[in-house]
Amino acid sequence: MTEFWEKAFNNKQEMWGNNPAKSALLIKDFFLEKSVKNILIPGIGYGRNAQPFIESGLNVSGIEISKTAIDLARKHYGIDINIFNGSVTKMPFNNKKYDGIFCYALIHLLNSEERKKLIQDCYHQLTKNGFMVFTAITKNTSQYGQGELISKDRYEIHKGAKIFYYDQESVKTEFEKYGLFEITEVDENQSMYLIKCKKE
Repeated sequence: MTEFWEKAFNNKQEMWGNNPAKSALLIKDFFLEKSVKNILIPGIGYGRNAQPFIESGLNVSGIEISKTAIDLARKHYGIDINIFNGSVTKMPFNNKKYDGIFCYALIHLLNSEERKKLIQDCYHQLTKNGFMVFTAITKNTSQYGQGELISKDRYEIHKGAKIFYYDQESVKTEFEKYGLFEITEVDENQSMYLIKCKKE
């Protein structure tokens, strides 16, 4: 996985452009409304989705598997925040608790056990009454069912990128033990679920 993302960021650099995703802007407003101060962004990439949070005065830490992506974040955005260089499957990287976690378009790239561990690890690093928000690709996208079938609802369209497609049922199955309270759909050029959980 490290090699896949290193190659991707080396070849394509800012492959998703410089503007933050719609979800990042929505969750920035949500976190501000809930008085969230310290957030963790697993899979921070080259920083485009960290920008709204940093600009709003939130204390941001990140996790990123690609050293190239971290260098791009520092170079292009001047992002001077704590970014752990490693895979989210190796969480936790510290013992800190965060009152907000935002994980964008990452969980669906993992296999069943890795998804389970990521959700557990994020929940474990939340403060009491903290919020974690995931975005995940849905079955309501034209890509669903294309490529090689790896396992139920998981397909490999491009070599090295295996994607699990969520429906409401699979969201509930994976998240309901972790304070799931809202699932909404957001259009990010493809259909994504915005999955909100709160640690009671």
